[in-house]
Amino acid sequence: MELLKVDNLTKKFKNKIAVNNVNLSVQKGQLVALLGHNGAGKSTTISMLIGLMKPTNGEIKLAGFSPNDAKYRQKLGVVFQNSVLDDDLTVEKNIDIRAHMYKNLDIHFKNKLIDDFELKNIIHQKYKTLSGGQRRRVDIVRSLLNKPEILFLDEPSTGLDIQTRNKIWEVLNNLRKSMNLTIILTTHYLEEAEDADFVYVMDKGNIVANDTVNDLKIKYTKDKLTLYSNNVHALKQHLDIDVAEETFESLTININDHNDAINILSKIKDFITTFEYKRGSMDDIFIALTGKEIQ
Repeated sequence: MELLKVDNLTKKFKNKIAVNNVNLSVQKGQLVALLGHNGAGKSTTISMLIGLMKPTNGEIKLAGFSPNDAKYRQKLGVVFQNSVLDDDLTVEKNIDIRAHMYKNLDIHFKNKLIDDFELKNIIHQKYKTLSGGQRRRVDIVRSLLNKPEILFLDEPSTGLDIQTRNKIWEVLNNLRKSMNLTIILTTHYLEEAEDADFVYVMDKGNIVANDTVNDLKIKYTKDKLTLYSNNVHALKQHLDIDVAEETFESLTININDHNDAINILSKIKDFITTFEYKRGSMDDIFIALTGKEIQ
């Protein structure tokens, strides 16, 4: 079921077009990644989707409602890049102030979020005393108190350690299953987008690609097979495929898939000591679509 529909979304700042005729279609329960360089238009797009910024042109519908509708805002949860919580209040007080903004709040759900995100041992600490990972977990709990239908995560894991990122995604994936929660994610950790149901890539305000992760990999990447040998020269002579990279002890070739790897390995197994097989990644897709240059 389509939950969010965006048609020809455009935002202009004087003579600059920040977002140019963007179209999005998000199904309920999906994890959708919105990727792009800094300045590509991601944050401006998110600001319009959550109602903080009015588009110059275009239409946004969430379950039939527009951003100006109160019911639209009731369906949202938002985790901003920069926290909106009060530094001088405790974790508990920050959460309770937010909780009191909602009628018929599910207290059991609130307590479960506190447990699942492991906040009990810091619940009485002031927000300003927390580490970056602790703050982010509190921010996410705040955004989920109203049981939103769609959660916007704008660079949620920047600067976080791997353990904290794993915990956050463990809980969020459980909520996707139990609540059919829809998530729109912007991130610079492209590996987080590997599990997305659908990906949009933005460049200079435009959507330059939109597809599933698997189909994007088929279109824009090659798998790599690295072969290690004590005699690279002899190995090279027995390969009937162009070499992409060569060192004194290895050859790397681009291949289509694991079946190619199996066929090649069966033919040259006597000439190698070991090998590495690496599938095309989100990094490869991103570079293919947006270029290698620093933006």
